[in-house]
Amino acid sequence: MIGSDGKINSFGITTSVPWWSFTKTALAIALLRLSEVGRLNLDEAVAGRPFTPAQLLRHEAGLPDYGALAAYHVDVAAGRSPWPIEKLMAAVEADRLRDEPGHGWAYSNIGYWWVARLIEQVSDRPLEEALTDLVFGPAELTTARLATVPADLAHVSMGDASGYHPGWVYHGLVVGSVIDAAWLLRLLLRGSLVNERTLSRMREPRALPQFRSDLYPDPAYAMGLMLRATNPLDHPIGHTGGGPGSQIAVYGRRGVTCAVWVSSAVGIDPVTEVFQTLGNGGNRETVA
Repeated sequence: MIGSDGKINSFGITTSVPWWSFTKTALAIALLRLSEVGRLNLDEAVAGRPFTPAQLLRHEAGLPDYGALAAYHVDVAAGRSPWPIEKLMAAVEADRLRDEPGHGWAYSNIGYWWVARLIEQVSDRPLEEALTDLVFGPAELTTARLATVPADLAHVSMGDASGYHPGWVYHGLVVGSVIDAAWLLRLLLRGSLVNERTLSRMREPRALPQFRSDLYPDPAYAMGLMLRATNPLDHPIGHTGGGPGSQIAVYGRRGVTCAVWVSSAVGIDPVTEVFQTLGNGGNRETVA
């Protein structure tokens, strides 16, 4: 973990931080485990909807996102309570698909709100219980948990943000140590949380050349995972995340897992730090 002094330190071994969109990887694991035991079919349309669970996991359902809503960011910054889900859905016109499911691609937190709801429906448990039983427990994580109200963030390092309500992350916000984040990804990529067939499908990339950059020369998205479109196993696989006050990057490559969380005040890109570590072929299991 990179602290406020810009140096890598071990403060994150037990200290909890927000996992932000790395939560999507945990949600994907939960839904895929439920599919393995026959609780749902990834390729059958969600009841009453034109998209499938697989399309939701891959951001291919045609759903919009709320990240572009100026009013959303204004209310978050003002420390207001999250909107009722009905208000959010109306604000983004969630019933108006932007693409035919399976054709276009658009990053959608609304899509992962659906993933969270499916987990609750098919497991017949609240999301927190389902994640504990399907993800945190099997991975033997000691710090990971779902934050739902401001009190849940009382002992969570939020960087330079204060007064944040975790309900603004509508698919759910997992908090936990950086070590636990790296360990979860390590177990996933080793095949310890889902079977080989599921893991292979989870890693199938959808190339996203429209997002190419120096840092992401061959970007792709799979099921709750960011990766390379070409030879993905030879390159970092994982997920980034960010929100008020901080950012996180959790990636693995060739048996090495690396997680970096930074306060926004530091001005360091955690993805760059992670990629440099993994690119050097270091022998550290985690960076914290």
